[in-house]
Amino acid sequence: MDGAEDRLAMSERGIQIHGTTVADVEAARRSFLHRLGELGLDQYVQTSDITAGQSPSVGFQILEKFADEWSPDGDTLHLCEALNLHTQSNPGDLEREILLAMLLCPVPFQFSSHEELTSAVRVRKYIVEAARKTALAFATQEAERPADYWTYDEDRGFILVPGQPLITALQRATQPEESGKRYTFSCRRAGEYVVLLSLVQEARTSNPELFGKLHQQAEARAIKGGEFERLFQRKIGSLSNPLPLKFFVPGDRTWFRNPEELSSGVTGYEGSWTFYLGDGLFADFWRKDKKYTLTTKCLAMYHWRHATYRDDEGDLQISEQVVEELVEQTLRNPAEVDQILQEMLRLQAPLGTFAGGAIEAHREFPCQVCPGTSDLVLPDVEQI
Repeated sequence: MDGAEDRLAMSERGIQIHGTTVADVEAARRSFLHRLGELGLDQYVQTSDITAGQSPSVGFQILEKFADEWSPDGDTLHLCEALNLHTQSNPGDLEREILLAMLLCPVPFQFSSHEELTSAVRVRKYIVEAARKTALAFATQEAERPADYWTYDEDRGFILVPGQPLITALQRATQPEESGKRYTFSCRRAGEYVVLLSLVQEARTSNPELFGKLHQQAEARAIKGGEFERLFQRKIGSLSNPLPLKFFVPGDRTWFRNPEELSSGVTGYEGSWTFYLGDGLFADFWRKDKKYTLTTKCLAMYHWRHATYRDDEGDLQISEQVVEELVEQTLRNPAEVDQILQEMLRLQAPLGTFAGGAIEAHREFPCQVCPGTSDLVLPDVEQI
């Protein structure tokens, strides 16, 4: 590969900031490099211009020698260990881990401005902070919310009580330290509340008009499921260009699929939605003060197949107590752990088939929210 090809390959990963003019892009370059310097990361980063056949933009990537050392085979789970980051106690270290992982991404994160990049990093920090505090009661057939803030409508779902603050309402629904109670959620809906909370927190300061519209939407109708993912989330990676199996950025929302046919037929156990918290940990909304590693997440889902039973109505269920016991037993047998991970740490098979593993080809992260470049469209709010 000659120098030009090498520069092109480098530009197709990491972070890209676009602009309408070259002057916009140069200002973004200076601003981002200044922030990297404040964080002590500029020495590890190179830039590349991307102008051919598209709007002016600038790319940022981790220098290859550091990428190979910190993220072999695209594995970002050990960045904190490699760089001695303490993300639980140091918000600056959490920002460092977020940016380092993004700069290491083999598929470029693309932003419409430096402001959108800065906003996206803040949103990821909000997600991690909220997910750390989220603790819920798992349920698939029932749901409840704090009645002072939410009311249920058969057609519209849980809607915000008019006049109530949306941030507080979302926190009261998901964070027992705010409400004193664990409310019932499915894992998919729980993740949607965490993402929405983080977007509203960001919009409060960066886009007050959008902040108001998010309140209007919450009072009009709940957006959930596939519609939520289309409207509120962006994706990076694809089936044709999958991300590495162990590549995660703090704040990523991801779905681990249950690759075993029988147990995946139990409602709520088709898979598991969660967030990457950084430092090799994934959120666990159901067990008090617990977090998953990638290994323990895979082991727990693998053992769902060994914890099935029939309830009094003859319906298939899964015993979480049995799952926890089996995970603990397996962890004492490294050879068994390796065998299970060989099955689970593979890309998911197409839906309807069961020949793959647990890992998605892509990751999800929230859409842009800054004035003039936001790509968030709320269907039940008048668009200006």
